[in-house]
Amino acid sequence: MFEQDYIVRLIKEMIRTILKLLFHIDTDTPTAELLSEADERETLDHLLDLIDNGNINEAENKVYELMSDGNANAFEIALLFYSYLNDKTDDFLNENDFSREEIHEGLKNIVSECGLSSLADIFLTE
Repeated sequence: MFEQDYIVRLIKEMIRTILKLLFHIDTDTPTAELLSEADERETLDHLLDLIDNGNINEAENKVYELMSDGNANAFEIALLFYSYLNDKTDDFLNENDFSREEIHEGLKNIVSECGLSSLADIFLTE
């Protein structure tokens, strides 16, 4: 229980720090409204709908596709995706065959993919 709470806080603070440092966004609750383009908001909304419908693995695969396509704003979308996913309860994640550790690893992967592995190490090293 305490370990899960600790992981939730680490993920939340890492996302908040990156949004502030790279995108000059200072918020405790990142949402799609932070995205400047309508198509970006639409992409994120689709990913969040997949999460809500229990298709978390499919949604995460789409995030990785966005990242690999070189979409300039994919990193911001990915951060908002993991922030939303991190706010889900452990029960919801378990019911949908996903874990808090998978959120941790996914976030670590995308941050490292963007050349920020040292930042990932600060927040996400166990």
